[in-house]
Amino acid sequence: MPVARRGPDAMVLGPTKGIVIREAHFPGRAPIDAYGNGGFRFADMSHRGSLLLLPSGIHGWQMTEDEPLTVESLAKVIADADGIEVLLVGTGSRLRPIPAPVKEALRAAGISSDPMGTGAAVRTYNIMLAEQRAVAAALIAV
Repeated sequence: MPVARRGPDAMVLGPTKGIVIREAHFPGRAPIDAYGNGGFRFADMSHRGSLLLLPSGIHGWQMTEDEPLTVESLAKVIADADGIEVLLVGTGSRLRPIPAPVKEALRAAGISSDPMGTGAAVRTYNIMLAEQRAVAAALIAV
């Protein structure tokens, strides 16, 4: 049976493996072209769900507006801290504060954090990325 590959969420078909769905990952930095309807458009692609925009690339993020931000939910950000000075946290359709333990963990990794609605976070990220600043974003889909 042939192998079929498609996009960053490549599905691999094989005679004994069935379908394998890989973690959503775009290995580069790109501005966000659009957001809404539960997802984002960037680099001529679309992604349904939340995103982490890190120096290592754009990653799918299992986070919704109903879930609390935790140190564990931002572990990938902390692991990629070397290239990040500022983390913009798009908290969804409404502004939510970043819990103190999360702010402390980010600060300990040398990252300052700024919560804002997802729309504002997208716009600010695009500007800072264009300025080649050491920015990352955690964007909850709206």
